[in-house]
Amino acid sequence: QVRLVESGGGSVQAGGSLRLSCAASGFFFNINTMNWYRQAPGKQRELVASISTGDSTNYADSVKGRFTISRDNAKNTVYLQMNNLKPDDTGVYYCKPLTGKSWGQGTQVTVSS
Repeated sequence: QVRLVESGGGSVQAGGSLRLSCAASGFFFNINTMNWYRQAPGKQRELVASISTGDSTNYADSVKGRFTISRDNAKNTVYLQMNNLKPDDTGVYYCKPLTGKSWGQGTQVTVSS
């Protein structure tokens, strides 16, 4: 059974930083591209960042240069380092393997101006 547990969210002021973690189990983590998504209030869920099995990364234009995705295959964990946070980054953040269908509970990020 796929299990995704996101953590590390919180409330910060604009310009602050947070590091999100996602502990995964129930599938072959090291052969899956892993994605971070976010859902802002009243908006659709959007892809924020992805990391391939070979550690190639891609980012939404809105977070390029501020967010860094990484993974630790030994710990079945994917991270999202978020720097210079902006109020528009507010939302619930989720991780998911590219080919998976299950979602975790997410972690709330709130950025105040």
